[in-house]
Amino acid sequence: MSDWQAYEAGNTLGLTGVQGGTIMRDDAHEDGARITLERGCLRAPYAIISSLYGMGDHTRFIADEPTANHAFDQMRAALTDILMRMPAEDADDYDAKFAAAEDAFAAFGERYA
Repeated sequence: MSDWQAYEAGNTLGLTGVQGGTIMRDDAHEDGARITLERGCLRAPYAIISSLYGMGDHTRFIADEPTANHAFDQMRAALTDILMRMPAEDADDYDAKFAAAEDAFAAFGERYA
């Protein structure tokens, strides 16, 4: 499993994100995830948008920058753990393993509400 890399080689930094804020951090994992931190959003000072490709998105709103950066790091690590649960397409018990990964992503959403 590879590490996280800057999404689009960092070319999204400074652009307007989906929550209407300026993108401060934007990382992608080649195994199928992305996490973005925006500042100055429409609904809150900071937003973290987490995506697991083919599974869903989760947005968390935060009031201050130190908390937002700390949460970004925690959430990125948690997404890595979920990616490790994702089964290969030819895996035995694919459906059960995928369902377990979905449950983990749902718990992620509750934990980082």
